[in-house]
Amino acid sequence: MQPLNIEFNEQRKAKYLQLAQALRSAIIKGDIAVGTKLSSAREMAQTYQLNRHTIMNALQLLVAEGWVESHERSGYKVTQTLPIQSSANTKQVPVVTPKPYKFAKELAVPAPAMNLNDFKYNFAGGLPDLNCFPYKQFKRSLSYVFNNVDTSKFHYGDISGVSELKQQISSYLHKARNLKVTDLLICNGSQEALFLISKVFINKGDFVAVETLGYPPARKAFVACGAQLVDIKQDEYGLCVDDLKAQLSRYSIKMLYLTPLHQYPTTVTLSPTRRMQIYQLCYKYGVMIIEDDYDHEFHYKCQPLQPMAADDPAGIVIYLSTFSKIMFSAARIGYICAPEEVIAQLSAWKQLMNHKNDVVMQLAVAHFMKEGSFEAHLKRMTKLYKQRFEAMDNELNLMQSKGLPIEYVKPDGGMAMWVNLNINTAGLKPILQNKSIYLQVEHEFYFSGSVRSLKPKRFSYSRLGFAGQSIETMQTGLSLIAKNVY
Repeated sequence: MQPLNIEFNEQRKAKYLQLAQALRSAIIKGDIAVGTKLSSAREMAQTYQLNRHTIMNALQLLVAEGWVESHERSGYKVTQTLPIQSSANTKQVPVVTPKPYKFAKELAVPAPAMNLNDFKYNFAGGLPDLNCFPYKQFKRSLSYVFNNVDTSKFHYGDISGVSELKQQISSYLHKARNLKVTDLLICNGSQEALFLISKVFINKGDFVAVETLGYPPARKAFVACGAQLVDIKQDEYGLCVDDLKAQLSRYSIKMLYLTPLHQYPTTVTLSPTRRMQIYQLCYKYGVMIIEDDYDHEFHYKCQPLQPMAADDPAGIVIYLSTFSKIMFSAARIGYICAPEEVIAQLSAWKQLMNHKNDVVMQLAVAHFMKEGSFEAHLKRMTKLYKQRFEAMDNELNLMQSKGLPIEYVKPDGGMAMWVNLNINTAGLKPILQNKSIYLQVEHEFYFSGSVRSLKPKRFSYSRLGFAGQSIETMQTGLSLIAKNVY
């Protein structure tokens, strides 16, 4: 065998891989014919100035790939039948045309995630201020986990979540939300919770009732699992009970998805009377209620209403929430509270998907809650967000006093305000993005694929978040919005 001209690059991959690649390429091109006996490992080591072990590693790799075969006492030679046809043993290589993949259900591919830090003025509607999170205190909780390792937690058990975190969340929910938890499941955020619920309850063609304006990822999860969505009318007080009753009579609705506290995106809090009427209707028609309580803590006028799940004698409410608004979304801590048999089915599906959440993060959050840092942080952020809430209200009032045609109803809480700009907002978002301003506009919250879609032809509202940026930045941003809109 004639030596190959190989230039080894110290900056590239390992030398045995470079040698194997050179030999493989020579075989494919026909420079080394099939059946050719290769030089011995000792000779190659001298020729290429390499360690003999490096040569052996390259040859053994080629044997494993089927390019070379080893014969005891006679060394290595190129196989008669190569893994692929080469130009040395074929006159014509067949043309291979890629065939389309046969997806079970083809979803719309999401656009690349937008880096919200690229915007100087960020009015994203549910974004916490990550600069205010007590990272040093949380680091102590992470250190505690590694300094007190319980290796039994690092196995495949605890699909529904580690007992320490489940206990802390249960205690917190009872204290803060009057919710008596019988069982719960820890999820990778509320989105996994929504998808698990969809997989457990939705069959193809099932009808799911949703608020006309709502949370897009929830609708996408329902539809991906085969649901047909039915829009229910909303007014200034929330979901319209009469319209829900009419649609329950028309469609065989299986589930109702609700955000009764700080409705997403309109921020309206559903009254106790309407909650009771909705509950009674759902019980009468055998409808499961999915209650998404995504930012319960941030309520400013008074104590927030307790969840619908706190008064659920029939066991028809599945309650979900998240720590993304309290801590940060990358923690991936969400949870579902439901009867034990429901949690059992949800856990079975979770085991098929990803088995369990990050155990280290769960244990760290449990310690963070147990030693008091969680509630201390929550109190600080509620106070801070209330200040920003009042500042945005004052700024919007000032804009109205200057004659700008904006309209809004000050909500009871939340992290954003729903503002009628009284202009067509359909093309507003990209215009403001070019000015380094990020906001959400009305048409983003409708779903045109509903079997009963109430999507209007004109859009004039915007959801303006106040929690994620300083008062000074928010005030400047609102002034720039007004300047570019009116």
